[in-house]
Amino acid sequence: MSLKKISALFGAAILAVTLSACGGTGADNKADSNNNANGKTAANTAKAEGDNFTVGFDANFPPYGYKDEKTGEYVGFDLDLAAEVAKRNGWKLVKQPIDWDAKDMELNSGTIDCLWNGFTINGREDKYTWSKPYVDNSIVFVTKTADKIADTKGLAGKNVLVQADSSALAALKDENKQDLVSSFASLTEVPDYNQAFMNIEAGAADAVAVDVGVAKYQLSQREAGLFTIMEPPFSSEQYGVGFKLGNEALRDQVQKSLDEMISDGTFMELAKKYELETAVIAK
Repeated sequence: MSLKKISALFGAAILAVTLSACGGTGADNKADSNNNANGKTAANTAKAEGDNFTVGFDANFPPYGYKDEKTGEYVGFDLDLAAEVAKRNGWKLVKQPIDWDAKDMELNSGTIDCLWNGFTINGREDKYTWSKPYVDNSIVFVTKTADKIADTKGLAGKNVLVQADSSALAALKDENKQDLVSSFASLTEVPDYNQAFMNIEAGAADAVAVDVGVAKYQLSQREAGLFTIMEPPFSSEQYGVGFKLGNEALRDQVQKSLDEMISDGTFMELAKKYELETAVIAK
């Protein structure tokens, strides 16, 4: 083959590679455009008026996020806060119930903008970009009143339930709680607290570890006097809104609105609606 032909073929190959690379860039740009159209969030992006604001939450975590059985709507303290934040910024709120075990995948993929559902800061400080804490929460044990379990010593040999990947489970995994946990006959994770309370009511378990706000709501929905909240709480924590690590731009927008809501009294009005006025951090 002549040198001239070799040069021509080499030039054609270079052109083909260049065109292929350009084609790839166009496809990537199209994919990025599609991602934006689907509402996926970049790592550190502020929102503009008219944008979707997608909140990921556990639909079985009253009074913070749950489905109203009468209306079929998702409601709760955290969802009401999110709705007010969205309203003040001109965003369209999207309430996205998620499998709580898959929350990190949902957040990191950009299908949700934040985790806002009684989400514990303690022990997760470096895993997310956080709002300021807005709830001081206690974690308690709930038992059947008839069982007369007065304190944690009475849980020895008992079957205890806890929600999977919950703040209560994290508290029980603390090294300072291992003597307590080892005294249980069993510690079983369940998908949600509705199931936990039904199991205790049916005699299939003896106690549940749960956030006190959730406990009070569950008791309000059941026969009066059937359950007892054990005092004192065995752990405490603080709730915040969790954003993808590094997404300070969106966090700052949300925090600004929350601060305004605290100043003008809207925050406390919503807290009173869900009987959380003694738990919130309104300052």
